[in-house]
Amino acid sequence: MPTTLAGRELIKKYIADREISITSLATVFGVSKMYMTQVLSNTKKSPAANALVLKIIEDFKIRPNDND
Repeated sequence: MPTTLAGRELIKKYIADREISITSLATVFGVSKMYMTQVLSNTKKSPAANALVLKIIEDFKIRPNDND
C-alpha cells in the first residue's frame, strides 16, 4: 500500500490555512484528539489510520495545489 504521508501533510496544511483545530476535526470524524494528532503526525500507520486520512481527504475534497 502506498504511503499516506503526503496526504497527512495536505490535511495539516488544509486545517492550518482554514484555522480548523485538531479537536474540531477529531470531533467531526468521531475520534479522540490524541488519535487524530497521532494520525496526522504519522505516528499511527494502521489500516484504520490510513482509511481515516483518505476519508478526510475525500470529505473535504483536499487536493494538492500546483502553486505551493
